[in-house]
Amino acid sequence: MKLRILGCSGGIGSGEQTTAMLLDDDVLIDAGTGVGNLSLSEMIKIDHIFVTHAHLDHVAFIPFLVDTVGSIRNKPITIHAIQSTLDTLREHLFNWHLWPDFTRIPNENSPYMRYEALTLGDTFFLEGRAITPLPAHHTVPTVGFQLDSGTASLVFSGDTTTHDAFWMAVNRIANLKYLIIESAFCNQKRDIAIRSRHFCPSLLAEELHKLERDAEMFITHMKPGEADVIMDEIQQCIGQYNPRRLENNQSFEF
Repeated sequence: MKLRILGCSGGIGSGEQTTAMLLDDDVLIDAGTGVGNLSLSEMIKIDHIFVTHAHLDHVAFIPFLVDTVGSIRNKPITIHAIQSTLDTLREHLFNWHLWPDFTRIPNENSPYMRYEALTLGDTFFLEGRAITPLPAHHTVPTVGFQLDSGTASLVFSGDTTTHDAFWMAVNRIANLKYLIIESAFCNQKRDIAIRSRHFCPSLLAEELHKLERDAEMFITHMKPGEADVIMDEIQQCIGQYNPRRLENNQSFEF
């Protein structure tokens, strides 16, 4: 399996793009503004989008992607998410008011897009790849994802904060190789991080003693303009884990 980072910022501007990751050449993990970095030929190949949660920075480019390639594909793009996230997308995004309902275009029997519900903890198998929704804790129903090639696993936390169930799930992954985890705010904004259910470096430091597996750790979802400060604080708080900053166009093979 190969994962390419298309966007990993908590905002936009000066080359920053919000969360989107391309698994091999046919699966997106979230679909923020980073999807705009793909060529048309790359977008046409995408058959599946796995969504952590319904916030715009993670789903904003699903409408544009489906609108762009739907008529030149021979099968629908499948949106995979927990039921509450699918309900939000259906009611508030693909609702004919904000955007057309592509599960009914050009017709219900041959749509450009379809939904498939995930269940927390249940693994979805896709051509030798195992994708498992993991517990997460945010302001809306949210999951992270374990991506398992059989040889090794990568865990993406999604947007989350303190959550024992997440660490319990991660600790059960015997072949864990990579952990991509968020730290959206600097320590000065710890109160905002707590209220918005994100991590800041000090909160993440308080959680990492729960991690019982060795993994290469990468920090994502940092707010533009704060990333250097956040990474300095990360080094001070959890430098023993050798965390690195996640970068656009970075690739992981596992």
